[in-house]
Amino acid sequence: MGKTINDLANGDSEIDVIGQCDFGDPIEPAMENCDVAIDFSNADAGPEICRVALQHRKPLVIGTTGHSEEQRRIIEETAQLLPIVFSSNFSIGVNVFFWLTRKAAERLGGDFEAKIVETHHKMKKDAPSGTAKTLAEVLKATRKTQSEIPIESIREGDIVGEHTVIFSGPSERLELTHRAAGREIFARGALHAARWITNQPPGLYSMQNVLGL
Repeated sequence: MGKTINDLANGDSEIDVIGQCDFGDPIEPAMENCDVAIDFSNADAGPEICRVALQHRKPLVIGTTGHSEEQRRIIEETAQLLPIVFSSNFSIGVNVFFWLTRKAAERLGGDFEAKIVETHHKMKKDAPSGTAKTLAEVLKATRKTQSEIPIESIREGDIVGEHTVIFSGPSERLELTHRAAGREIFARGALHAARWITNQPPGLYSMQNVLGL
């Protein structure tokens, strides 16, 4: 993802990439002169990224997934002082998918059981995916329940990402599916979020906020 974002940014005349960091590299030299920092790294790097962002008062776009409760708490506390876009998926299509899932759950009601199936390439480390977890949160919030939404995770081949929400009701079944054909869709969304967040007050924002959904 980092390479894809870098390639797209270098092809955009309105964006200058002033620094890049791999996991383990010092963050501060790149952070101190930027307008916004984009994080697609590793959840363990999150606390240090937040610390340096606070030190230099830099907005953040965070697309890393798999955070622990403590790591997520640090991000939330940082967002009280800095604007942060924190999303499990920066695809515009996926964020419309989140919106459609919420609307479907509202209209179908309790007569329909919900299930999520997600498929990714065999090298993806976290399961369920961050997008699947977000879909589950959307369903739980819409249905006002604490019951867990079943998630089936499949890891095979080189699949970029597929997510399906299945609503099963009396004598009928509704499926909503999003398929990613390339990582460029996430990179474009992250760069769009980076442009947007530079003009926002402190707060924790989602890609839904960026898109006005």
